[in-house]
Amino acid sequence: ITLSARNVLAGKVSKLSNGPVSSEVAIALPSGATVHATITHDAVNELGIEEGMNASAVFKASSVILGVAS
Repeated sequence: ITLSARNVLAGKVSKLSNGPVSSEVAIALPSGATVHATITHDAVNELGIEEGMNASAVFKASSVILGVAS
C-alpha cells in the first residue's frame, strides 16, 4: 500500500481492548513508546488485528490539539 501521509509509526500490537462501541488498539513502538488508536469493531475484523502482529499508526493532519487539566 502507498499512502500520501508521511507520518508513520510502525510497531507491534501490544493490546487490543474491545469496548461496547469501539476497540482500542495499542501499538508498541521500538522506542518503547506506545500509540493508542480507537477504531470500530468492523475495522478490527476487516484488518484482522490481533495482539503481536505488526501494525502502523498513520497520521495525516494539519494540526494537533493538546489539552491539560486546569
